[in-house]
Amino acid sequence: MGVTGIWQWVVVLLIVVLIFGTKKLRNVGKDLGGAVHDFKQGLENGTQSETAKKEETPEQQSDKQA
Repeated sequence: MGVTGIWQWVVVLLIVVLIFGTKKLRNVGKDLGGAVHDFKQGLENGTQSETAKKEETPEQQSDKQA
């Protein structure tokens, strides 16, 4: 009884499409994809800035403070 087959998922998907419509689902997918893309880009930028800080010599760090 706990196992769902392919036909149950097809029915659920059909009901969701009927309720929300394809345009609304497309917008939600686009927004979600953009959020994931921005999140990954933020992680890369954070990693790059940390790497740049580690590569600086102590002299460069003291020059920034002065």
